[in-house]
Amino acid sequence: MMIDSLNKKGFNAFAISVPSLDDLRTIFTISAPVFITMMAKVAFYALIIYFATNMGTYTVAAHQVMIQTYWMWTVWGEPLSQTAQSFMPELLYGINRNLSKARMLLKSLIIIGAILGLILGIVGTAVPWLFPNIFTADQKVIDEMHKVLAPYFISLAVTPAALSLEGTLLAGHDLKFVSLMMSGCFTLGAIVLLLVSSGGFGLPGCWYALIGFQWARFFLCLQRLLSPTGMLYSEESNDYKPEMLK
Repeated sequence: MMIDSLNKKGFNAFAISVPSLDDLRTIFTISAPVFITMMAKVAFYALIIYFATNMGTYTVAAHQVMIQTYWMWTVWGEPLSQTAQSFMPELLYGINRNLSKARMLLKSLIIIGAILGLILGIVGTAVPWLFPNIFTADQKVIDEMHKVLAPYFISLAVTPAALSLEGTLLAGHDLKFVSLMMSGCFTLGAIVLLLVSSGGFGLPGCWYALIGFQWARFFLCLQRLLSPTGMLYSEESNDYKPEMLK
């Protein structure tokens, strides 16, 4: 279907050509920051699991239950990021450029993200709190699960809004900032996890480190987008001029 659609629009979907160095450089410029962003998230979650495994059988069992359900709920925020990446480029750099509408779209995404995050946080926290026997019948594991309900809710509630902000930055091609931000959050988060683990704060300490990781992403992205010189307010920052396709 994609090939047929391209052919109908005048493109030759079956054309094969060797990419030039400029093409490879362009691809690398876009893909490298996105790769760093994804790897920073995965690496930080992996670090939490690593430190949790050193806290005993019951603790790691409880953490596996909570982190798996956490990942299940965070997926619900991805459509907000995809929406920003789909509609923001036209408003930021398209022929009908309109920063006012871009700001309105961002405001709508943040509001929807906040509402969705609150709903996900309530539902996601209620399941292991009220129905822990769905996952395990071991009371010691359940007790460990209940210790992290508060940080579980706080970190989950901000995730959809943070994803919408990151999607907007990616749509605006602010890739350098995104990669530096995620690298910094990962580095500081890893240091906090190390301190928490060595300080004997247990599994709740690891989850409070996750709160810092998630909320730092949210506030840094928000500050970047609300900056007077940012992509949503600078009328002169249009690096992408309309050109004829070759």
